[in-house]
Amino acid sequence: MKETRRPTLIVSVQRALHLMEAVASHPGGAPAKQLARQAGLPLATTYHLLRTLVFEGYLVRTAEGAYLLGDQVDSLQNDRRAQDRLARVREALRSLRDELGVAAYFSLYEDGEIRVVDIADGPRTPRVDLSAGLSQTAHATAIGKCVLAQLPARARRDHLSRHPLIGLTPHTITREGELERRLDSSLALDREEYALGTGCAAVPVTDASGEAIGAVAVSCSPAKLARIEVSAPRIRDAAARINLALTI
Repeated sequence: MKETRRPTLIVSVQRALHLMEAVASHPGGAPAKQLARQAGLPLATTYHLLRTLVFEGYLVRTAEGAYLLGDQVDSLQNDRRAQDRLARVREALRSLRDELGVAAYFSLYEDGEIRVVDIADGPRTPRVDLSAGLSQTAHATAIGKCVLAQLPARARRDHLSRHPLIGLTPHTITREGELERRLDSSLALDREEYALGTGCAAVPVTDASGEAIGAVAVSCSPAKLARIEVSAPRIRDAAARINLALTI
């Protein structure tokens, strides 16, 4: 019969966590002596742990000598929520990848630039090389055109003034007037404009108020693009799931 080994535990870490649990149970704060009793710790040990936790920002000591949870705890909670949101985004992208047999992308428009947040690809659905940078090549990508189409005219002009319409392939749109006409579409498309041998389609992602904040896109071979256009409702469903994940 195999002996079950107990895990090696660090007692000082356990004590610090129990002490933080005690602090958390007092929204108005509690003094060291009360916390020591509640956590079952010697008072001297409690003081050492409290000083350390205050120094690291996990606790705050008030002028009256009570201890409260510090900003670092809020930071951990925010990081956890961000991880949960990203997990939901990835799930939506992977479902889109597996259903349509394409690489799937999610981007955000932040501080005047387009940023890729996550990509779901695989051996049979390789991603597009985006080393040229989405903001610099927005005019040539489905993601970029989708975002540009949602921007107010002034913000769009500002973006294009900072990122000229450079030619990447023989199919790239390099005239602003033509680009403006192409933006008037419910489904943004890239027909080998960014890279030869690659087509893309994108739909906007909106926030709770309906304002566009980014895009969901897929990439595939040009021959497959027509089928992807027919599947646009599926891409919009993925965008709606991501929108929900970001607002929870």
